[in-house]
Amino acid sequence: MPIQQSDVLYTAVATAQNGRDGRVATDDGRLDVLVNPPEELGGSGAGTNPEQLFAAGYSACFQGALAVVARKRGADVSGSTVTAKVGFGKNAEGFGLLVEISASVPDTDPDTARALLAEAHQVCPYSKATRGDITVTLT
Repeated sequence: MPIQQSDVLYTAVATAQNGRDGRVATDDGRLDVLVNPPEELGGSGAGTNPEQLFAAGYSACFQGALAVVARKRGADVSGSTVTAKVGFGKNAEGFGLLVEISASVPDTDPDTARALLAEAHQVCPYSKATRGDITVTLT
């Protein structure tokens, strides 16, 4: 269910110049990076790219969701890591993304870890925003 404007607790603002071959910066100056297509897509690869930025945000958000669901279940996920791999490619509409979320959850049995990941995928705002539009696999 979408949130209403009155429910917003924080708004991030970023501005891009020259799209995939330029610069992107936040209004507070905390993020200011060159953006270039990767060499695999014919670019210079000199800067970051939107897929790397998306992977960074998704992995951090998912890690937070994992911690929330673990706390509710009384599970300990300290020392865990979450990696997001974001693939970019052609689809029927032009271009699209494919995401693989993998997690390492030390000292947790595999069945519990899988259950925590599945639950985190249900509550993570990035997962919710992309559901039905991007294939996301969990490992």
